[in-house]
Amino acid sequence: MNIIKPKKLKKGDTIGILAVSGKIKEYENIENAKNFLIEQGYNVVISDTCKTSHEYQAGRDDNDCVNTLHDFFSSPQINAILCARGGFGALKLLDKIDWEIIKNNPKIFAGYSDITILLNMIFKKTDLITFHSPMANGDFGQEINDYTKESFFNCLEGKITQIKADGEIYYEGRTEGILWGGNLSSLVSLCGIDFIPDEELILFLEDLNEPTYKIDKMLTQLFNVETIRRNVRGIALGEFKDCDKRELKNLLKKFSNKHKIPMCDGFKITHNKVKDTIPVGIKATFNSNNRTIEFKEEIFYN
Repeated sequence: MNIIKPKKLKKGDTIGILAVSGKIKEYENIENAKNFLIEQGYNVVISDTCKTSHEYQAGRDDNDCVNTLHDFFSSPQINAILCARGGFGALKLLDKIDWEIIKNNPKIFAGYSDITILLNMIFKKTDLITFHSPMANGDFGQEINDYTKESFFNCLEGKITQIKADGEIYYEGRTEGILWGGNLSSLVSLCGIDFIPDEELILFLEDLNEPTYKIDKMLTQLFNVETIRRNVRGIALGEFKDCDKRELKNLLKKFSNKHKIPMCDGFKITHNKVKDTIPVGIKATFNSNNRTIEFKEEIFYN
């Protein structure tokens, strides 16, 4: 695997806010995000797909979203791409994306939730490191948490080498692999296509509004894939927001002991306001004993 690393973010760079998933219902949040990023010292471009929609999705249609994605990667004026929001829509774009455009124009690509699909498929298809991060609509477009803000900019400026958690240890161990994952339900939606790197993996997961039996079902489906069972060396869990905590803990204890995989929770990987920005595709060490993820290499090439 020949990992492609983007350039780090620096003051004066242009950030493109891109909608390719759910439609933007409150455009003022996008304007708020633009103003916030300008205040931080960046230029901002907003995609037209933030202003248009078809049914529950952004843009005039799927082709409009894909063309805009291509344009944002191709544009030498845009240094980093921040997705506007999640929702649904990314899965429908995969068979239309020209991966060579992305591979030949590497840059920061960031988001979470439904954007998990693009984060992982971009890494799979191009070897470009992507970023599980806050987004324009629900984070920077509203009252932004200081921790979230600092994690975002520190990560994208190459100033973070470790992520810590304060949760429960389910299975002790120290392991190494490539950081990979995101929203569980989005990740599971990729089952059936070639989406898993053939590398040792540290899987990180989060979700929201899912009953325990569905989380059980999704974890089971994911680990029914032989490549997952073979490659996953550790599991770093974020928040499963608005889920039954007691039931979930019982499930995770059984699951980690069944697979004998180092696992702990408490990472700020979440749909909540306080969240870490995490690179997808970087080599890292995961230690569930002291609840840390430590990067083993530079995220950026400069």
